[in-house]
Parts: sequence; structure tokens; C-alpha cells
Amino acid sequence: MTERLAASVEAGSGPHDFIAGLPKAELHVHHIGSASPRIVSELAARHPDSKVPAAPEALADYFTFTDFAHFIDVYLSVVDLIRTPEDVRLLTYEVARELARQQVRYAELTITPFSSTRRGIDERAFMEAIEDARKAAESEFGTVLRWCFDIPGEAGLEAAEETTRLATDDRLRPEGLVSFGLGGPEIGVPRPQFKPYFDRAIAAGLRSAPHAGETTGPGTVWDALVDLRAERIGHGTSAAQDPELLAHLAERRIALEVCPTSNIATRAVTDLDEHPIKEFVRAGVLVTVNSDDPPMFGTDLNTEYAIAARLLDLDERGLGALAKNAVEASFLDEPAKARLAAEIDAYTTSWLASRPLR
Repeated sequence: MTERLAASVEAGSGPHDFIAGLPKAELHVHHIGSASPRIVSELAARHPDSKVPAAPEALADYFTFTDFAHFIDVYLSVVDLIRTPEDVRLLTYEVARELARQQVRYAELTITPFSSTRRGIDERAFMEAIEDARKAAESEFGTVLRWCFDIPGEAGLEAAEETTRLATDDRLRPEGLVSFGLGGPEIGVPRPQFKPYFDRAIAAGLRSAPHAGETTGPGTVWDALVDLRAERIGHGTSAAQDPELLAHLAERRIALEVCPTSNIATRAVTDLDEHPIKEFVRAGVLVTVNSDDPPMFGTDLNTEYAIAARLLDLDERGLGALAKNAVEASFLDEPAKARLAAEIDAYTTSWLASRPLR
């Protein structure tokens, strides 16, 4: 057992203690959406013309959303706080610190470069900032970061063209980039129009991981699968409405990036106990649990695992298997997947061996 693993198996009881030390991968977490209240406050103080409150105690109210459209408005106001390469570097490094605190060994961070470059940040300086933070985080925290470049759907085809260019130009493309995504509102933003851009990204070696079926029906998920050649689906909440779709996802091992608290916060799901994660698991779909925009939703990855444990009635072995789902669905290479899965197994075995028989 490694020293890091030994240190994480500590005295305690119950799933929360187990989850706190469980090695994890996170596949659906947004760069700017992961800005902690401390970082948002610091950025708001740097840029006092913003409407985002600089007082940390005011952010809880500011991050209370009436619906998905309101969430997008608030999210974009935080995006507007990222105005310099130094802001980008600070945010990226601090997000990695928070992931490491939760024993996240590997994360695919969704980044929307168009939102920064359109606000005047030099594109090359942007790439250098995220890469510098990525390398520092891996060296200092041991957390491996990779990027998913994400088209902001509400910005239309101009954003799609720019995001694709930044993702496929060998002179700009960052070393950590592994996948290509599509976020923002789904209503009024049909997925098929983005097919040419996903085709170019896939041809350049990137994997396809768009959002779909969060606030629209299962037809949007089918569009992402057929037109965007999705290998994973962000959210996919409405897939539960289509048994044929669930069977297709299960047969092809196309993972859903499930974010329970996010779905409640944006009103995509009305009640946690009604969350379709249970239906996904019953259908045999590969389910991963993620935090999405954790500080905005008052959550973190450990909390999402605790929610999943309750909804799915998981013990420690079940939670270990859930963590390994994220490893399987990740875009890590196979040797790295095997190492992380083995670490999860070793942690689980050690934890259970240290518990009294029940």
C-alpha cells in the first residue's frame, strides 16, 4: 500500500469517512463553475465593476437559482470575473487544490475557452495559464488534470467555430486536452447543428463528451449519440424516459455523468428521491457521479457520493465500484486506468479489513 493510501485509511465509521478517503476520478466538473466562494470573492474584489458580490456570506443567496436560465445568467456573471491570464491560472490551480482535498486522483475539467478569449484574454496566454496550473497541481498535489474544451451552446456557431479552432490548432492545443464538449442551455439549441465541429474535433483525436438530456427530452440524448458521436453523456437525466435509449446506453457502455445536486439546483429534477439515477443503475447503464459546479450548488464530490450511497443503498464495496465506474468511463489510457482501479480496490480492502465484523 502506498503512503498516500495508508494515510487515507483512517479511523472512523460510516460511509462518509470511507468516502472522504476514497480515491476518485471526476469526469463532469466545470472550470469556472468550480470557483470556491473564497476565489469568487477574491476575483470580485479584483474587478469591482462586476455585479457578483465580493462578500463570501452574500454568495449563498447569489447562488440560489430559480431555474436553469437563471443559473446560466449567474454562471456567466462569474465567467466575467475571469479577465486576465493571472485570473485563469489562479482559478485552475485552486480548483485542483480542492479536488486533491477530496482524494480526486484524476479529473477531466470542462473548460470554455471561448468565454475567456472573447473577453480579451490572449488565446496563447490562456493556454499557457491552464497548462502551468495543471503541471503545478500534479507536482504539488498529485492530482492529474485533463481538459474538455466545451462549446457554450448559447453563443451559437461562432463559438463552435472558435472552440474547434482552439482545440485543433496544433500551435495552440494544450497538452492536457483530451475531449470536446457542448454545454449551456439545451432548449432552443439543437445538437445536430454542431455535428461538423464535433467531426473536426474527433478527426483531430479528441473524444466526444457533450451535455444532453438535462432540461430537454431523450431525443436530445439520441442527437448527441448520433450526430455528435458521444462517448459519454453529460447529465442525460431524461434518458430514463426512453427504455430503448437506456438499453442502448447499457449495451454500448456509454456512461452518464450524473450530477444529483446540480439537477435539483437547476430544477431539472424536483426531488432527490425521484432522481433517475436509480433507474439508470437498474437498466445496467454505466453511471458516474460528479459535482458539476460544486460551490455554486453548495456541494462537492464527496457529498455527491454520499447522496448516491443513500439513493442506491450502497455499502463500502458498492461505493468502491461506483468510483471504478468513473475510471472505466474516463479518457485515461489503459495502464493509468488499471493503476487507479487497483488503488481504489486496495483502499476498499484495507478499509474493510480495519473495520470490526458486522
